[in-house]
Amino acid sequence: MKPDLFEAPDYYCLDDLLTDEHKLIRDSARDWVKKSISPIIEEYAQKAEFPNHVIKELADVGAFGPYIPEKYGGPGLDNISYGLIMQEIERGDSGIRSTASVQSSLVMYPIWKYGSEEQKMRFLPRLATGELMGCFGLTEPDHGSNPGGMTTNFKDKGDHFLLNGAKLWISNAPFADIAIVWAKNEEGRIHGLIVEREMEGFTTPETHNKWSLRASSTGELIFTDVKVPKENLLPNKSGLGAPLGCLDSARFGIAWGAIGAAMDCYDTALRYSKERVQFGRPIGGFQLQQKKLAEMITEITKAQLLAWRLGTLKNEGKATSAQISMAKRNNVEMAIKIAREARQILGGMGITGDYSIMRHMMNLESVVTYEGTHDIHLLITGLDITGLNAFK
Repeated sequence: MKPDLFEAPDYYCLDDLLTDEHKLIRDSARDWVKKSISPIIEEYAQKAEFPNHVIKELADVGAFGPYIPEKYGGPGLDNISYGLIMQEIERGDSGIRSTASVQSSLVMYPIWKYGSEEQKMRFLPRLATGELMGCFGLTEPDHGSNPGGMTTNFKDKGDHFLLNGAKLWISNAPFADIAIVWAKNEEGRIHGLIVEREMEGFTTPETHNKWSLRASSTGELIFTDVKVPKENLLPNKSGLGAPLGCLDSARFGIAWGAIGAAMDCYDTALRYSKERVQFGRPIGGFQLQQKKLAEMITEITKAQLLAWRLGTLKNEGKATSAQISMAKRNNVEMAIKIAREARQILGGMGITGDYSIMRHMMNLESVVTYEGTHDIHLLITGLDITGLNAFK
């Protein structure tokens, strides 16, 4: 295994906009990725296996619920800190970042925001340490971009709810201890339920044969007459806006995370362009290669500024769902384009596991689709600026 020589680009001196605490948190996550992810990730991606042993380390680096208050076991950090951690982890691998994003934004966030005090005290501290792992059940086999059409449902049986249905493309499902499941009650209202692993009728078959996010564990959630205690209903918010609020938090993390993948591809291509000699000189000296590299650093810089400003707005409670959608869409598209251009700079070597670029490229094909597809986010911006709904 080659040493991880990554050097983060900062063309516009964005470090000047970060506090000392931000930089310390980011650098700690960066050092952890170099030590614990870079040496193993290619092997696990080739095997299509999630490295379970990193769960405790992810918790130790603060990747699980960075913004959760200390009262509930979290570090109580701000949103820029959360974004920087996601950036560094995705620089290592999108699948590892997905594990952290799901735990933070799709499991801990809804319990924190929509749960009872008893639910918060029962689950959040153990989720923060990785003692418990969670997943998020919204997408269904027939309802992806239209989650409001879900058919998973629960009925009131007096002393419990009876849950039936299925969810698909669920990160962390095969090993999750709990699932935050979104289902309709008998009136058709969407609610969140905390479903626990040991509940009879709850199964999580693993999804195989993925070309993307191969080092991430993906599965289904199947509910067959699952008896869910009434105290496991999230009481403080219902309706489609509840799961969409969780997705806002996850999409924010993705907007930062994608920058990490792009930076890794750029750094790899830049280093290679200085070392690879053709026609008697390094290929980095040829105009077309410089064009590629110059455009990469330009787009990365724009994405960094977009994410930083979004983080500032989120810290101030001003970030809108539409603004988050714009950042997620822009930054993931940027990262995919950079991965493809970087692969070309490396030529044939770019498709091998000796370099990270092809793995990032395949991962980003999932990232551009999940948490709202590329096209859906475009329509969210369109609705926001015109006031006209193109979804219906």
